[in-house]
Amino acid sequence: MSAVAWIAVGSLAAWGWLLLGQGFFWRTDQRLPRREAPDQWPDVAVGEAPDHWPDVAVVVPARDEAEVLPVSLPSLLAQVYPGRAEIVLVDDGSTDGTGELARSLSERHGGLPLRVVSPGEPEPGWTGKLWALRHGIASARADGSEYLLLTDADIAHEPDSLRELVAAARTNGLDLVSQMARLRVASGWERLIVPAFVYFFSQLYPFRWVNRTGARTAAAAGGCVLLRAEAAERAGVPESIRQAVIDDVSLARAVQRTGGRIWLGLADRVDSVRPYPRLANLWRMVSRSAYAQLLHSPLLLTGTVVGLALVYLAPPVTLCAGVWGHDAAAGWAGGLAWAVMTGTYLPMLRYYRQPLLLAPLLPFTALLYLLMTVDSAVQHYRGRGAAWKGRTYARPEAAPDR
Repeated sequence: MSAVAWIAVGSLAAWGWLLLGQGFFWRTDQRLPRREAPDQWPDVAVGEAPDHWPDVAVVVPARDEAEVLPVSLPSLLAQVYPGRAEIVLVDDGSTDGTGELARSLSERHGGLPLRVVSPGEPEPGWTGKLWALRHGIASARADGSEYLLLTDADIAHEPDSLRELVAAARTNGLDLVSQMARLRVASGWERLIVPAFVYFFSQLYPFRWVNRTGARTAAAAGGCVLLRAEAAERAGVPESIRQAVIDDVSLARAVQRTGGRIWLGLADRVDSVRPYPRLANLWRMVSRSAYAQLLHSPLLLTGTVVGLALVYLAPPVTLCAGVWGHDAAAGWAGGLAWAVMTGTYLPMLRYYRQPLLLAPLLPFTALLYLLMTVDSAVQHYRGRGAAWKGRTYARPEAAPDR
């Protein structure tokens, strides 16, 4: 066979493994677990809520979030929760009146009580979000809250979100329950890139692997994490992960490493309201932490570029080369690999309610992600590191290995 045909066959073999051997990452059926009653909760009947609803502190780190708070914060204030719950919004050095806006929204909408705290600038060795979470969690611990809902300022929750999260955690004996919020998909670039972002994340951290008992794979989605306070203290978070840019994966790993049970799935009633209307917005979202995920390693960067090219770019290229060069083996193998790739992407497009005709465009989207990853490395070596909201972290700690 020709070299092109061998590349096509290699890509097809890779897709055969991804289809069957990577935790069925492409399926979208990992949703909030049903209320069950394991042995450690004998007083809770299957399908019923806990008899005792624990105290919960909702911790919201916020830095210059005045644009999205009018949409997201009222959804937290409106939570219908049978136990005691309060919101601690950590105003992380905002310059746009985030704290004042939060107070006015609380006065206007009522609902759960709200406290706004300001921790000041991060100490050396801390990323901004984890510095804010440190103060929010400390405030919650002082009040004796049993659970912490860590949720970003751009995340909107349906009124029963907190109740269902606590019920799932309590009746399934889980220390950490995280839902991947449904990201906003409105502009053309969002339709092209956002579903693929979740698809690639689930490929790297298959939800089924995360959720099985005794799992070695750990991950969470930082926009919505319900965490048992005792598990957080046992894992030493956030202090133990204070430098992490990819803080959600690092948090899940810390909880799992200290014996905690974790769960991760897709959300049905938790949504991100942050807009990414232009390619530049999405580019910054991905590139700011992509090289940190690769541990700032040139070797891992090279392997990632080669892997993305073989898995995602080779199928359409070898198909076209096979057709134009009358190379039947290259054409058939490349076409089959592209078909398998397209098929695995369809469930994610359905979840995001997007046209299925976008599925064959996944190689182009993967090329954009490849370029974003390379740009992330370039920015790192230029000393810009992971830049976000006016702060730059030159060489932060990446998420730990699985």
